[in-house]
Amino acid sequence: MRREDGRPGPEDDVEAVLDELYALPPSEFVARREERAARARTRRRAQDARRIHAARRPTLAGWAANLLRRSQPDEAQRFLELGRSLREAYATLDPSGLKELSAQRRRIVSEMSRQAAALAREAGHPLSDAVLRDVETTLRAVLADPEAAAVWEAGRVEGVLTPPSEFGAEAVAAAPARREPSRARESRTDSAARKKDEEAERRRAEREERASRAREAARTAEARLRERRTAREEAAAALERAGEQEREAGEREAALEEQLSQARTEQERTRAVLGEARERDRAAAEELAVAEREAAAAARRAGRTERDGA
Repeated sequence: MRREDGRPGPEDDVEAVLDELYALPPSEFVARREERAARARTRRRAQDARRIHAARRPTLAGWAANLLRRSQPDEAQRFLELGRSLREAYATLDPSGLKELSAQRRRIVSEMSRQAAALAREAGHPLSDAVLRDVETTLRAVLADPEAAAVWEAGRVEGVLTPPSEFGAEAVAAAPARREPSRARESRTDSAARKKDEEAERRRAEREERASRAREAARTAEARLRERRTAREEAAAALERAGEQEREAGEREAALEEQLSQARTEQERTRAVLGEARERDRAAAEELAVAEREAAAAARRAGRTERDGA
């Protein structure tokens, strides 16, 4: 709505509208999105309407992650800071720091997942084990990926956010051990060990490349799945609206048919009454004519009598 001074009010702010949408349970998302997009179009804000309509309905796991972000702002901020620390430690390949932060990561992800499950249960939408695992995966992605962290920080997670790589305790194993060089052992054994390490590194890089491609394919498939689900939900909503309109039209038709039937019955009754009235009028007219003739005859007889008496 617009304020008295004519400037746009809170409901005209597309960011506020998106915040409102992603705070809703998934079952209420599509209807409210269409309502807000229609309002923007009515107010000649076509670009805002397109952006609102493009918002995708979150999965139950995405909604639970958003609910956790909004309901626990202080803990969420500490979680985001932990993610930054983990990414810095991984970038510097500090094994001691990775071990400590990875242990902290496992503990806080588990704790925050339980909090998300409790919040969802209180909101009337308990999470299954599979959905809870998706929430945990999303939280691990927030720690590992700055882009995922930005999405969660905004409270607009749509589906499962997947970590871009194995991150955490596994990174410790990947961190190279720091050895002091030993010139005395520069021999064939060292050369063979280096070759073995290089081969292991090559295989590890190949595994990571395959895993990266698989994750990218999974993200693409997940995006397509979200689009198909949204399209199905929109089609189902349109079908439901059409069904409701058809039911309302049927009810109106039945009411009109009932009124028509009553009108026909009333018309038939009125016709019967009219027929009876006409019959009475005809009989009365005949009786009047007879009475007039009798009165005229009586008057004539009376006139003759008077003349004879004179």
